[in-house]
Amino acid sequence: MPRASWIALLASFGVAAGAPAATPAPLPVSEVAAGEFVHTGRSLALDAPGHDDIANVGFIVGTRCVAVIDSGGSPRIGRALRAALRSRTQLPVCYVINTHVHVDHVLGDVAFRDDHPHFVGHVGLAAALIRSRDFFLQNYRADFDSPPDAAQIMMPDRTVAPGHDLHLDLGQRELLLQAWPRAHTDCDLTVFDAATATLWTGDLLFVGRTPALDGSLKGWLAVDVQLAQRAVKHVVPGHGPVGSDLAAALAPQQRYLQALLEGVRGAIAAGKPLQEASRAVQPAHIGWQLWDATHPRNVARAYQELEWE
Repeated sequence: MPRASWIALLASFGVAAGAPAATPAPLPVSEVAAGEFVHTGRSLALDAPGHDDIANVGFIVGTRCVAVIDSGGSPRIGRALRAALRSRTQLPVCYVINTHVHVDHVLGDVAFRDDHPHFVGHVGLAAALIRSRDFFLQNYRADFDSPPDAAQIMMPDRTVAPGHDLHLDLGQRELLLQAWPRAHTDCDLTVFDAATATLWTGDLLFVGRTPALDGSLKGWLAVDVQLAQRAVKHVVPGHGPVGSDLAAALAPQQRYLQALLEGVRGAIAAGKPLQEASRAVQPAHIGWQLWDATHPRNVARAYQELEWE
C-alpha cells in the first residue's frame, strides 16, 4: 500500500504515522516528605467506574535510583504514575515494590517493565498472583491493555520472607522491607524509609474505608499491635489520607477487627449459622466507606476462620 494510503488509514483510527504514543497525563502526587511522593486513590468501590485508581501509590527518590510503591489497578494508571515520576526525576527505576496481591495495587506494574526494575514482593506474592490470574482476567478484563493476557501480570524476581527483612539502597536512602504473617492477605509487605521515617503500610491500614479481610483476622490483629509500636513521622495507608500518628490511625481499625472477632465468636458460640451471624454482628464503624458491601464479607471470612478454633 502506498505510504499516503497508510497515513490516511492510520489517521482514520486517530493514529499519526511515525508519531510516538501520546504521553499520559501524570497522576497528581504530593511530596509528603523529602523524596516521598504519594498519589491518594479515589474513594470508590471495585466495581465503580474509575476503580483502577482507588489505591494509594507512589515512589521514593534516592540519589542513585527510584523505588515505586504499588502501581495502581491498570496499565493506564501505571503509565500515569510513571509520567508523574518522570516529571520529578530522570533517575532509573530500580525497584517496583508490591505491598500485596490485590488488583488495585498491582496491575500497573507492567507500565514499568521497560525500565527493567526488580519487581519485589512478599515470598507468597507469586503464588497469590498465580491464584488470582484468572480472576483478574475474567473480572477486570477491561482494565488490561488490549488484548488482555497474563503476561501483563508481573511476577516478583526478588522476595521477602517473614522474619528475613530486606534492605534496598536507593542512594543515600535505605528502605526496610518487612514481610508479615497472614493478615490482610497472605502476602502483606511494608516499606519503611529511615531517611524520612515514612512507613508505607499497604492495606494493613485502611483510613476512612472499611477494612477488607482476605487473610486472617487473628493474624491482622497481631500485626496491628506490632505496627502500632513503630516510631514513624509519616504513614501512607493503602487507602485514605496520609497521616503522622500511626497508633491513632490504626486505633479505629483495631477496634473494628477486635469487635468483629468477639462478635463472630459470640455468634458461633450461640450456634448461629453464617447467614444469621452476618446480620447479628454489627460493630460500630464511624461512617466508613463501603460498609454495606465489605462488612458482610468480613463476617463470612472471620466465621470460616473461627468456627473450628
